[in-house]
Amino acid sequence: MRALQRLIQGRVLLLTTCAAGIGGTFQFGYNLSIINAPTLSIQEFINETWWLRTGQPLPNHLVLFVWSLIVSLYPLGGLFGALLTGPLAVLLGRKKSLLVNNVFVVAAATLFGFSRRAGSFEMIVLGRLLMGISAGLSMNVQPMYLGESAPKELRGAVAMTPAIFTALGILIGQVVGLRELLGDPGAWPLLLASCLVPGLLQLASLPLLPESPRYLLIDRGDTEACLAALQRLRGTADVVGELEELEEERVASQDQRTRRPWELFQDRGLRRQVMSLVVLGSAVELCGNDSVYAYASSVFQAAGIPEEKVQYAVLGTGSCELLAACLSCVLIEMSGRRVLLIGGYCLMTCWGSIFTVALCLQSSFSWMPYLAMSCIFAFILSFGIGPAGVTGILATELFDQKSRPAAYMVGGALVWTLLFLVGLGFPFIKTKGKTFLEISEELHRLNFPRQSQGPKRMGPEVILSTEL
Repeated sequence: MRALQRLIQGRVLLLTTCAAGIGGTFQFGYNLSIINAPTLSIQEFINETWWLRTGQPLPNHLVLFVWSLIVSLYPLGGLFGALLTGPLAVLLGRKKSLLVNNVFVVAAATLFGFSRRAGSFEMIVLGRLLMGISAGLSMNVQPMYLGESAPKELRGAVAMTPAIFTALGILIGQVVGLRELLGDPGAWPLLLASCLVPGLLQLASLPLLPESPRYLLIDRGDTEACLAALQRLRGTADVVGELEELEEERVASQDQRTRRPWELFQDRGLRRQVMSLVVLGSAVELCGNDSVYAYASSVFQAAGIPEEKVQYAVLGTGSCELLAACLSCVLIEMSGRRVLLIGGYCLMTCWGSIFTVALCLQSSFSWMPYLAMSCIFAFILSFGIGPAGVTGILATELFDQKSRPAAYMVGGALVWTLLFLVGLGFPFIKTKGKTFLEISEELHRLNFPRQSQGPKRMGPEVILSTEL
């Protein structure tokens, strides 16, 4: 409660958190989510465009390949963005890096918006790559910026807000992608281009807020600017004690230069920190949370939810992660990082095991689909309470000012590489469980869209292949 009172007292810190988040991890979650709704529409657009160019349908495997590129180039762009984090954060500063990052957003939204008019699916491919670069950069700069701007008693709670904005972005993306809003088959260019709105909000608000005090003092040596930033962020002129702590940190790192990513692996004094970053960063991407999201639609249908209502049930998964992220923001300073991590993964192991058994037996017992559905929500809650948020603040707390940008580059590159590999391979393995007739009918409909009576909504089979 005291932490909440301090956060409200420092209203500028709260505004800084929101301004950084809306154009940061919110964009990541939003763009990860909205690509699911127009899956079939974009695939039909790809094939129709190729037909108009060549007079022939695009071969089945190439339709799937182009779509997998659209999906997987987002994390590939994220890898490039993560590699830009260190140089830009040091050269421009944390705040300016976030502002410059919106150049990619504006360019991508323009490509998305005019892709159908131009008859070019390549514009969608390039737009997804640019949005990935934007997400990779902002996902690493945002927690660095907020972690350095928050007081130590609020650092954990503030550093957990990127997870809240990610979950919020996923949920808003699910809502905007509903058929009643921008999920209509003809509205997909507007849906993809809607990423421009969070970018404009950040461009309008973030310039009015202060830069990271640590960056101003330790990297730039500007004591006056650091003092002014601290006073604005804390909502009080009495920041002498905190300024002295920063000055001590500056003196301690005075003879050091900013580290490069490979130097982190060479320094024996950073071995444990780097190992923690790599192991926990890999675990958060390979823990199966995305797979649970992928199976959600089919499990909801098996539980008796009508196909046209499944999209509303899926909203519950995004709401669960948002609720868990908000809860972890409160619990982190009370229970600590380690408890949330260990407890979260233990609960995920438990619910994941039960979920697997329920999927195997859902045709044998009528109540098994309901158990599987409950496990989905429990699994997502467990992930959101611990691993989703705590993993993101490791680089801020485990590394000093000179090593922190390089640590975010290493962690970000690892996470986005794993996302790219899974996103590229996942669409090709989702024919499992379908009959050859079902596979042929799907691809035939993609190859000959003009023969259909207008676009039809695909069931979970298509959505499953794009959930990542």
